[in-house]
Amino acid sequence: MRIKTSVARHKRRRRLLDHASGFRGTPNNRLRRAKDSVQRSMNYMFDGRKLRKRDFRGMFIVRVNAAVRAHGITYSRFISGLAKAGVALDRKVLAELAIRDAAAFTRVVETAKAALS
Repeated sequence: MRIKTSVARHKRRRRLLDHASGFRGTPNNRLRRAKDSVQRSMNYMFDGRKLRKRDFRGMFIVRVNAAVRAHGITYSRFISGLAKAGVALDRKVLAELAIRDAAAFTRVVETAKAALS
């Protein structure tokens, strides 16, 4: 009897154990435990890529909120003013402006205030 999947099977096993190489305990060298642990870690990786976007958006909002409150306006009124003024800057760009270029951010805040009144 000839076994024709040996190369592929060894490659698959090696790849799985390479993914589990940093795990503690038996999951890094036992195939059945490694399968479960690698699958769980892949699920966490998938979820983490989504959560990272959510976390960054929240961080941008916190930064913009702190910057606009220094100008005497709240975050929600600022975003509303930007929408009414037709300014299409996303929260990431607004946060970068607030940190790196205070003069430009001040002009954006004044534009939003003018659109509100």
